[in-house]
Amino acid sequence: MNSIAGSLAQVASDLRAVLSDDGLAGLSDGERAEVLRGAGEVSHLVDAVVVETVATADVEFGHRFGCRGMNELLQRALLTDAPSASKIVKAADLVHRDMNIVSGERLPARWPALREALLDGAIGIPGLLAATGPIEYARTRVGTEERLWADEALSAHARGHHNTEATDGAAHVPEGDAAGATDPSAEADADAAAGGAQPGPAATADDLRQLAATLAMILDPDGAEPTDRDAQQGRFLNLGRLHKGAHRLAGSITPEVAAQLQQIFDAFNNPKVGGAPAPGVTFTDTETETETDTGADGSTESTGGEGDVFNTDPRNVIDPRTPAQKRHDALAAALGIAARHEDMPTLGGAAPTLVVHVDARDLAAGTGWATLPGSGAPVPLSVAAHTACTGAIQRVLFDEGRIIGITTTDRIFNAHQRRAIVARDKECLIPGCHVPASWCEIHHVTEHSHGGPTHTDNGVPLCWWHHRSLDHSGWEIRMNDGLPQIRGPAWWDPAQHWRTPQLSTPAKPARRTVLRI
Repeated sequence: MNSIAGSLAQVASDLRAVLSDDGLAGLSDGERAEVLRGAGEVSHLVDAVVVETVATADVEFGHRFGCRGMNELLQRALLTDAPSASKIVKAADLVHRDMNIVSGERLPARWPALREALLDGAIGIPGLLAATGPIEYARTRVGTEERLWADEALSAHARGHHNTEATDGAAHVPEGDAAGATDPSAEADADAAAGGAQPGPAATADDLRQLAATLAMILDPDGAEPTDRDAQQGRFLNLGRLHKGAHRLAGSITPEVAAQLQQIFDAFNNPKVGGAPAPGVTFTDTETETETDTGADGSTESTGGEGDVFNTDPRNVIDPRTPAQKRHDALAAALGIAARHEDMPTLGGAAPTLVVHVDARDLAAGTGWATLPGSGAPVPLSVAAHTACTGAIQRVLFDEGRIIGITTTDRIFNAHQRRAIVARDKECLIPGCHVPASWCEIHHVTEHSHGGPTHTDNGVPLCWWHHRSLDHSGWEIRMNDGLPQIRGPAWWDPAQHWRTPQLSTPAKPARRTVLRI
């Protein structure tokens, strides 16, 4: 074993000793943070060992070990995956030093200062790629002197020498003579030697990426045009095949489309930013106004009151969705709104129609599966019912393979009905959800298939997610004299009261008690 491999084996042995007992579990917060800092330094140095080993190897190195190339060798030697191996190879190309065929000495790397930062453990592979990415993208439009100037600035930033001059403008960019370039690391070292400011916190990979993007704009002021042309040429959106009940969506979208989509996400998931009604869905205060329902069994139930504790959701108990799931649901709602818009192109002279194929006996029993055109995925009837609740559904009935009926029923709430329901309810009916009613789907409280009319007295606004999950979420909705009422699951309201949202209740004199028999 050579000395370098022996040193690495000793490092591995020391790390195993650290992990051999429960010493890490007994650390204080300060000690734990110090361990993480030290582990980060070790991780960076390991990255440097790997990258420098690859950078100093010749092109046939992987082949000599029976591999197709360096990528495969790295996967086998490091037990990593192909994308990680590709990043190592890319980083090695950035710090590779060619050999001078005359003197036999190695020439400087393409990014010499960042290479030194890598070897010192100041950055790892993610930091190196983040720092060089934006400028490498414009490499054909950035000269050698400008690149070396950026290299020094980024290296200094990685070490915590945050020199603001680098981003003040193009006046500091070297012009023609590399000697005129600003040297942030040298200036910072001089300041430190003179008793000046000491280095600050080291930069993260994201910090380096942001600075590199700024430097790229300074060095390549006309880069936006070719970048936009590349974006236009490379834009795409693919809907993947069905896998585990879902379709993967992949693609690259242009910045303006991404910005518009982000605005939709922000507006839908933070509706109060977009001017959603305030204070949101609340219930009638029992101290000032009480409604009592008397059921067939003689029991009475209060509709709730203003300031009801059940209307808040600070711990995301009512809505446990992750941010990524909320973005998916926002996109689904936006697509639904677009499909309902009068400017949406039609298919075959009609709005997009869901065709549900189901066995007649399954339809009668409420069981079985439906097939959605364009997907091919078998879905429960509840999914088809949700999709059809706000539109039109065409049923093709089969019995042992024979078509026995084709029906088309118009069940969509028209624009006048939607406006009336929006004006009445103002928001998604589920407590704690403040999505404006104008963004919601209109749900048939009594299902159309069960005789429920498409009428304002039978329609309530539900956001896409709460509409989609209504059948199994535990929430119940009913209409009482034209006003919607909600009864939540037992974990939300152990009393299981029917409650009328205040925004759905017309203004009444204070302290008035209404008894309904």
